[in-house]
Amino acid sequence: MNKKLRLLVIAGFVVILFLIAKPLLNRKFDSAESLRLYMKQFGVAAPLFLTGFQAFQVVVPVVPGYLGCAAGALAFGTVTGFWCNYIGISAGSVIAYFLARKYGMDIVLTMFSRKQYEKWSGLVKKSRSYDAFLFVATLLPLFPDDFLCYFSGLMNMDRKKFIWIIILGKPWCILAYSIAFGLIK
Repeated sequence: MNKKLRLLVIAGFVVILFLIAKPLLNRKFDSAESLRLYMKQFGVAAPLFLTGFQAFQVVVPVVPGYLGCAAGALAFGTVTGFWCNYIGISAGSVIAYFLARKYGMDIVLTMFSRKQYEKWSGLVKKSRSYDAFLFVATLLPLFPDDFLCYFSGLMNMDRKKFIWIIILGKPWCILAYSIAFGLIK
């Protein structure tokens, strides 16, 4: 696929996901039930919506990932919610990594502030092994995983190593969120 067509496809993907996600971002959820009802309105496509939304929120970090984890567990239960969240977040993580490799610092500073970049790059420089740091960060809640996916692309981290870290590290925190939010039902 040529460069222009690839960019057009990516732009179209982002626009479509934004159009779908915008109602979610503008809606006020005042209870677990209101969140569950919102997800259920998508019918049989609801799991696909959630998976796409989770990928979108990593690539364009406008909401915390745990919101999607809550929606998945509340609307579909722990197991189905987990798989939708895991697949979506992992796909978004890999997309973010490759976007940073392709477009460099410009895309990172478009998505994140220079202050955040300097803070986390400073912490990473102090770590003995970025690979170990990234793996631990993917295991723990509340780390800026989205930023670290972009940052990994800037560091030209080996793509296979990055993908394996995502595959092996991401599910644990997502599973914990899925179980916790699944218990709310």
